[in-house]
Amino acid sequence: MNNLKSYLEQDSRANDALKACMNCGMCTAVCPAAEFYDYDPRRICDTVQRGNEDEIEALLKEDTIWYCGQCMSCKTRCPRGNVPGELIQVLRRASQELGYFTESEKGEQQKRLMNSIGSNVLEIGYCVYPDRVFPEEHPEQGPIWEWYIENIEEIAPKLGANYHGKGPGALRDIPEEDLEEVRKIFEVTGGMKFRETVQNT
Repeated sequence: MNNLKSYLEQDSRANDALKACMNCGMCTAVCPAAEFYDYDPRRICDTVQRGNEDEIEALLKEDTIWYCGQCMSCKTRCPRGNVPGELIQVLRRASQELGYFTESEKGEQQKRLMNSIGSNVLEIGYCVYPDRVFPEEHPEQGPIWEWYIENIEEIAPKLGANYHGKGPGALRDIPEEDLEEVRKIFEVTGGMKFRETVQNT
């Protein structure tokens, strides 16, 4: 696609996020993700600010933009008031809208998240719910999770949860009329269309 910088600037967050980066590197110095990944928010800001189309396209296809944990430590430390974490949100959205996210492993994971967490929100009103986090599919949860799932009906009330109950409380069943309201919000805000774009790419 031509003129990716202009495409990014159509998102109102882009101008708030990147005013005038002077490449000081403060964002990278305070970034927890930079400690564990080959991730440099300063480089991302510089790439977008310079506006080189090939470099921006490469960025939209890389794992790099998916490393940010959205902690926004960068926001509080930038001497120019830039917010690399917010710029990352703009880049992620563009990557998904333009189909570039499928070029990277971390980007491709977004489709699986949309199919699991996105479906959960629309179908049961929760991002993550014990009935849908199967130990055999999520071994990273460990043996305690497996034990919890096996004993959830006994354990949940002891933790103050209203597991599959009516009324208030964690893990309660969400009424269908409330779920329908969530679906309408997704529809009106463009979330449904965006979800379809990601799922069908």
